[in-house]
Amino acid sequence: MRILIAEDETIIRLDLRGLLEKAGYEVVGEARDGEEAVALAAELEPDLAIMDVKMPRLDGIEAARRILEARPIPVVMLTAFGQPDLVARAVEVGVFGYLVKPFREQDVVPAIEAARARYEELAAVRGEVDTLNEALIARKAIERAKGLLMEKEKLSEGDAFARLRKASQVSGRPLRVIAEAVIATLEVS
Repeated sequence: MRILIAEDETIIRLDLRGLLEKAGYEVVGEARDGEEAVALAAELEPDLAIMDVKMPRLDGIEAARRILEARPIPVVMLTAFGQPDLVARAVEVGVFGYLVKPFREQDVVPAIEAARARYEELAAVRGEVDTLNEALIARKAIERAKGLLMEKEKLSEGDAFARLRKASQVSGRPLRVIAEAVIATLEVS
């Protein structure tokens, strides 16, 4: 996994880099402030980012928001502050993990793996939602085309569907495409 570190304190950044590399991760970039983190994330396309909350020029939460808008990746926030309002703000932005400094070595890898797992679950759910939306759009078009064929051609529902299905098979085009063509043709006439 390719990781971007954004931490303004050099010692912490170096410790974190060493810990991550020891654990088998590849650190692809290090940022000293939020603006640099956003730029490096766009340039390097890391698989995950670890971001300090309090950084100069642009705080970590705002930097995370900008990174996630451009290209969704799991983000783990790193901070010396455990205040509920910061956690809530980070979660609202779409952060997947949270580590409080001083962190222990045994806390970092589980936080990264948990953030990655939550991110992958969310991506899978989004994929399912997209698939279901496509199916719903197709179903609506097919139902509308069947209705038009029933009305204009005086066909039964079964015959209207059979005609759509046959046109799909003969043309090699998806049923939705045929339905949309029927709708475009029959709604005009």
